[in-house]
Amino acid sequence: MTPTLVMAAHGARSGHWESVMEALTDRVRRARPGAPVELGFLEISAPLLAGVLAQTPGPVVVVPMLLAGGYHVHIDLPAVVARTRPDAVVAGQLGPHRLLTSVLTRRLAAAGLRPCDAVILGAAGSSDPAALDDVRAAARLLSVRLSRPVTAAFASAGTPTVAEALERTRAGLAPRAAVASYLLAPGFFHDRLVSSGADLVSAPLGVDDDLAALVWARFDEALARHSVSRDPVPAATSVSPGIARARW
Repeated sequence: MTPTLVMAAHGARSGHWESVMEALTDRVRRARPGAPVELGFLEISAPLLAGVLAQTPGPVVVVPMLLAGGYHVHIDLPAVVARTRPDAVVAGQLGPHRLLTSVLTRRLAAAGLRPCDAVILGAAGSSDPAALDDVRAAARLLSVRLSRPVTAAFASAGTPTVAEALERTRAGLAPRAAVASYLLAPGFFHDRLVSSGADLVSAPLGVDDDLAALVWARFDEALARHSVSRDPVPAATSVSPGIARARW
């Protein structure tokens, strides 16, 4: 039986955010016609991931729709899977990845990025240092693509804050400061980036063929790891951060 891809998103109090996630799910389905794909949310939005997992028959691969590691990837999501589908395989989070870099580059170009602009990668932030490191790695990938320095900055937890990064940028020689929105969809954190005072803020990653391809890449990676790690261990034992073993 073909495993069902379950996209596990966080959830938000924004109808626009939810509609973007639903449209992205449709794009993922179109990228691999006939493959079963479901969307579930960890909290706030419906349907909740726990219910989706409980109602989905056959083998399941869960792909976290999260750009960096942190509490939701390493604690929250595995707990939901352990309670509802301990046989599921859980893939790694989306970022960092070169496909995200491609989307960020296009969003900046559409926003009017100029060759002399300073660039800040604006992310939500986390209390987990490893999650902040994931964002900094994404900033390094974008820096290589744009051939200029890119500073990772955070709208909530994490340093530097977006405000601090903007202040440092304005003390330099760049005539403008551009913020690349390292967020999946519009919502609370993107609004913070827009109101930061940057000269331009790109649109969130949103609905994109490269993002859909990345979801399937994480799905395929998880299946490949599962196929070479079927030794007799408990069903939900972790093989690496974000990857759970299962018996199909």
